[in-house]
Amino acid sequence: MADQPTPAHLAATPAIDRDHPAVQAFAREHAQGATERERAVALVRAVRDGFRYDPYRIDLSPQGMRASTVLAHGYGWCVPKATLLAAAARAAGIPARLGFADVRNHLSTERMRQTMQTDLFIWHGYTELWLDGAWRKATPAFNIELCEKFGLLPLDFDGVHDSIYHAFDASGKRHMEYVQQRGAFDDLPLDRIAADFHRVYGAWMQGMGAHSDFAADVARETGA
Repeated sequence: MADQPTPAHLAATPAIDRDHPAVQAFAREHAQGATERERAVALVRAVRDGFRYDPYRIDLSPQGMRASTVLAHGYGWCVPKATLLAAAARAAGIPARLGFADVRNHLSTERMRQTMQTDLFIWHGYTELWLDGAWRKATPAFNIELCEKFGLLPLDFDGVHDSIYHAFDASGKRHMEYVQQRGAFDDLPLDRIAADFHRVYGAWMQGMGAHSDFAADVARETGA
């Protein structure tokens, strides 16, 4: 990882598969604008709102974590959505890397709270984009419809300021606390993420979430 972009920040990797035809097509369609900043902003919004946030369907296999898999499925949780943004940005010629942090008070449902037995979410993923001589953080996890249902402030990205989770929701209640920064990575550290998830979220990773419907739980708890 370097403070300045390197060729690695435009390269394809098994997870950040920027050369996949679907990723290339997505970048061509959505990286629209007169400047690189405008194209980056358009990509962030396309990934944020074009793919449902779904933490119930976590597939930590190499195939499950690829950017192209998010495109194929139409949903993802924070890490694969950040990976898709990185891949699309690289396909559009914008240097990109992945950032991670441990966060507390992350959006969750009662089912998740009961099963996970913690409000600490490790390895929360976001994307860093190199724009106008600096790395800018963008967090494309929560689609706008989900924010509206849970009363959260949507995370907008302007290409100038970091876009990270708000400390409070729209009603002023505590929403997010960044507990630990894990740093930035040129590629997805999947082995480390998978090992930590199985260690910390054993019950959750045994498959309970796969048999549940996140959208249904959100609708039930919010009355949407």
